[in-house]
Amino acid sequence: MGTKRLLYFTAEDHYVYRARGSSLELEAKFTGDDFGVTAFREHLRRQGRALYAVLADLAGEDFHEESIPHLRGSDRDVVVQRRLAQRYRDTRLAAALSLGYAMAGERRNERLLLTSFTNTQSLGPWLDALEEAGTRLAGVYSVPLLAPALAARLGMKGERTLIVAATRAGLRQCYVDQNRLRFARLERTVEMVPQALAMFVRSETQRLLQYLVTLRALPREGAPVQVLVVCPPGQRAPFEQALASDANLEFRTVDLAAAAKAVGLRRAPEGTAAEALYLHLAARKPPAEQFASREERRRFFIWQLQRGVVAAGALGFAGCALYGGAQWLEAVGIREEAAAQRAGARQAQEQYERITATFPVTQTSAENMKVTVVEFTRLARESALPESAFLHVSQVLGEFPQMNLEALTWSIGRPGEPGAEKGKAVRPGDLSVIVQIDGRVNVTQRNDYRAITGQVQGFAAALARSGYQLVRAQLPFDVTSEGTLSGDIGTGPDTGRAPRFTITIAKALP
Repeated sequence: MGTKRLLYFTAEDHYVYRARGSSLELEAKFTGDDFGVTAFREHLRRQGRALYAVLADLAGEDFHEESIPHLRGSDRDVVVQRRLAQRYRDTRLAAALSLGYAMAGERRNERLLLTSFTNTQSLGPWLDALEEAGTRLAGVYSVPLLAPALAARLGMKGERTLIVAATRAGLRQCYVDQNRLRFARLERTVEMVPQALAMFVRSETQRLLQYLVTLRALPREGAPVQVLVVCPPGQRAPFEQALASDANLEFRTVDLAAAAKAVGLRRAPEGTAAEALYLHLAARKPPAEQFASREERRRFFIWQLQRGVVAAGALGFAGCALYGGAQWLEAVGIREEAAAQRAGARQAQEQYERITATFPVTQTSAENMKVTVVEFTRLARESALPESAFLHVSQVLGEFPQMNLEALTWSIGRPGEPGAEKGKAVRPGDLSVIVQIDGRVNVTQRNDYRAITGQVQGFAAALARSGYQLVRAQLPFDVTSEGTLSGDIGTGPDTGRAPRFTITIAKALP
């Protein structure tokens, strides 16, 4: 948050401290009269629009418990302001602290602690000076409002605790229950030795205990109340000797230096008492409850909004910068990869040129050579070997021993006529392997034309397997449309020989 200035307000003198990090520095001191207010105005004029907070350490604070219906939002604000106006004539420095909720029959009520200063006129001129100087007022706090935070930092959480500490204003006693302020008082002190101050602390604590029991803020019977006493530096031993625990009070002492370390205060001005703890908490961990109105804190709200906008812009810029950096690194990587690819291409081109330089001189260009190689590759892919066709025919002949093979013609071309079976892969014009089988049928009864024709047709069907298609089948016998039997019927010079047939099959190249 940077540097924040705190106006420590007591009944006599007022101090301006500068809080920066974990250190606290005394900047100026003013008297409580009109001359002090004038000097304070001059001091503010030299500083400009500074960030301020007010910490009041005054006697005469009023604490009153009240109960209101359980409300929220603007309705609750209206009821709270009405109760404050009924309790105090001047509500400029009045606050309502929530003490939790309680059931009253079937209705749920909220318990409030109304608090204000009995003499607000002493603070008015100083607050007016801050307003006229245009300072950003973070809030007006009292020492008791910071007591729960101090108790939590010193390890007293969720217990009925009395916080006792000697400040410049006197002996401050604060009663905290379940981390909520319930009551506080300030008793004026004079210079005294440590033993006398310890006895004074004990007597005042017993008086406060009796008063809280009378107010029914503490039960008459029960566990002893925890009392946390912040001792002046180097005076813990006499305090522990004088503050012996009993059935009602259980004392615990802590040195001021140890308490400062616990709250995160590393350096404080010389001569500062326990108010340094409250000043540091007001600067770094202020409570949500305070006495200043929204109008008095308007500049502080605007300043917070501006810081939020700047922080959001800085985060957005940082995000864009990170994204841009990532894209830049990616672009650098792509450029490096492209450069490596170009270098590899140059090396490949140089290697290619070295290899081609050793080739014999040809009477044509390299482009023509490439076209020739491509065409040769295509021709080789479209060529086929006859072994597979011969193997297929031999396997089928093994199934038909009555067939005698006379001639086998293997070629690659385009079938001249459609296949016998329609819808197949082989069509006219397709480049295919063409196999023509010429043979004869060995039968004992050569005049059984129907049986011979059936055997040849079965042989042709067996050949039309494994991707082959039947292109043409010339049977030994045929019957014309006039009913005349024609074909190789055993007439002529080679009478007595087996009937002859011709079968052509084709298989498309892949």
